[in-house]
Amino acid sequence: MSVGPSPDDDADFRSAVVTDQANRRWRVRSPLTDEAGIRLASEHGVLSAFTPALRSKLPFLIPTVVGSVDDGGRRTFIYSHLPGRPVPIDELDKLSEAAPTRPQPPSAEPVPPVTTQIGQLLAAIHDLPRAMVMDADLPAYSADQCRTRMLNELDQAATTGRIPPSLLQRWENALEDRTLWRFSTHVVHGDLHEDNLVVDGNRITAVTGWSDVHVGDPALDFAWLIGANDAGFAEAVVAAYARAGSGTPDQHLLRRAHLEAEFALARWLVRGVSRELPEMIADAQNMLRVLEEDVEDYEEELSSEIKPEAEESVEARTEHARTARTRAEAPGEQGDEPQVEPSRREPTWREGSHRSREEPAGS
Repeated sequence: MSVGPSPDDDADFRSAVVTDQANRRWRVRSPLTDEAGIRLASEHGVLSAFTPALRSKLPFLIPTVVGSVDDGGRRTFIYSHLPGRPVPIDELDKLSEAAPTRPQPPSAEPVPPVTTQIGQLLAAIHDLPRAMVMDADLPAYSADQCRTRMLNELDQAATTGRIPPSLLQRWENALEDRTLWRFSTHVVHGDLHEDNLVVDGNRITAVTGWSDVHVGDPALDFAWLIGANDAGFAEAVVAAYARAGSGTPDQHLLRRAHLEAEFALARWLVRGVSRELPEMIADAQNMLRVLEEDVEDYEEELSSEIKPEAEESVEARTEHARTARTRAEAPGEQGDEPQVEPSRREPTWREGSHRSREEPAGS
């Protein structure tokens, strides 16, 4: 038997690929916290809800739980191994140029662009039957409940006293603009990002990380795309998503995705505060300051123009949201505590004239 590494969230899980005596490979995943243990148990329930009929309709593979074992009061799960590897987001756009893992017949259709592949897999996830979520006793939120939940999170973040007031106001403005929150809810993955996409050759072949599935805002599954260097990457995915899905995406989908990408910093800060991890708190605050400066610089530039646009360009919103990723990947002084990239799993907009936020909303 041999053991090799397997990508995972090092702060919450430990995982490895194990090869048995019959040369079969399995993925073993262990939670490091009680919260992570709950998430793994939830994922087990989700994966069990994928019947063979449902799996056959998906344009990708998903893991199968083949067993579990108690490990000090927490359960370690064993999954079927899915061949392939995760690819950084800025390498995904070159995926179609990669060599296939197996020889292809001359009649084989060309591999679609990666934006098409992502759009198709997102459409397949969002078209999953709601009954699957309900039967697994997973959360289901209306559009207004999604907005209310984020408002509550904003209040919680504000109580830390560590978030720049201008960002609190910016996010509150978006949450109070109800036109952004008129959308149809769907089954969402809830933790979608490049580390949960398995690439084999020139195709995305599998999707992992199913612990946060629920009915909610489809924009949540697009937030990770804001980290791409190409500002048009997310738009191309949305276009492919619209072609592949059973319905037309709402016009504010990407604006809420940008909000999710920015607000990930607040969630990361709250996580650091709740876990009492000084390094995580300091890093989150640094990124929040960079984001604040970036937004202020843009607004100053906009105000100096003779004919300013009514709302931020896609490129500008992308640059603001990308700050989180750029700062997270930059080398810096880190402590011994596990470092966690700003949450991509938890769950832009027109700036309006809203009340000044001296206190958390609802106070």
